[in-house]
Amino acid sequence: MDGDRQEKFGGTGAVREGLGFDAGALDRWMREQVRGFSGPLTVEQFKGGQSNPTYKLVTPDRAYVLRRKPPGKLLPGAHAVEREYRVLKSLGGAGFPVAPVHGLCEDASVIGTPFYVMDMVDGRIFWDSTLPALTPAERPAYFDAMNAAIAQLHGLDFQALGLGDYGKPGNYFARQIFRWSRQYREDVEAGRLEDMDWLADWLPNHIPEGDETSIVHGDFRADNMIWHPTEPRILAVLDWELSTLGHPLADFTYHLMMYHLPPHIIGGFKGADLTALNIPAQDDYVAAYCERTGRAGGIADLSFYLSFNMFRFAAIIHGIKGRMARGTASSPEAQSLVDTLPELASIARRTAEG
Repeated sequence: MDGDRQEKFGGTGAVREGLGFDAGALDRWMREQVRGFSGPLTVEQFKGGQSNPTYKLVTPDRAYVLRRKPPGKLLPGAHAVEREYRVLKSLGGAGFPVAPVHGLCEDASVIGTPFYVMDMVDGRIFWDSTLPALTPAERPAYFDAMNAAIAQLHGLDFQALGLGDYGKPGNYFARQIFRWSRQYREDVEAGRLEDMDWLADWLPNHIPEGDETSIVHGDFRADNMIWHPTEPRILAVLDWELSTLGHPLADFTYHLMMYHLPPHIIGGFKGADLTALNIPAQDDYVAAYCERTGRAGGIADLSFYLSFNMFRFAAIIHGIKGRMARGTASSPEAQSLVDTLPELASIARRTAEG
């Protein structure tokens, strides 16, 4: 599996049709805006299916990464590379591991859409969450590094970082459940599922008491980070397009879904022999996060948080199913994701009931 995903999503290739731009105009912009830049410039595109097209910019001295809004008509607020740039700049200044950013261009006349440029961080990416490239003796330190990174993120003072308006603080679960339930129910072309109907009714009535707000990543998992080539050290956490202000336990338990989902659903490892692999047990992993974040009582209502995340992800897949039904989304990856929807919804309901 690791090799398959590496082949599909890893590395770069030629710029895909319809996603090219004037490299000369970019070269001129970088000479003015990026300290130390010197050409000539060669442009390649990363294979991964990011919603924001991502390019590798190669010069004789070093490499950079460019992320841009896709061309064409976009939904309001979607593909907000400006938000990504803002959070990366703030987090980098706070010492959190992200790629250093060099500049944001909101002038669409330069390459056709707004974009930003950051460092190309060289290192390892683990496409399989069991980290098969490592030995059992090595794995615990890598899992502990992920645990430490998400705890560090949730401990940052977003007000002090100038991110007080990066999202709506408070009532995160109520707002998210309402949003995704409404989207699920209104997408009639995608049909209905009994388990999704049950979850949409159950979740709003079981939100735990208490409220917290932190910066949340939104898609924190092993393949969204670049690791040191030989050490259990995260050099850069990637893919901040879902980041916002939200509840830290929503973010952490999204990450924790790896223990509850099978490998064909966003890289889970349920069913794997964790003892043989020397992957920390879930209870130990949760305890380490709680110790780092000062949660003396652990995480009550863990099943709610997990089922909420599964429902949210299932609602996203349901939306993809609707777009396929309307003819606006079509790819082997989309179809394989849609095929997991009934199974994911069933796991989410069993988690809530259990």
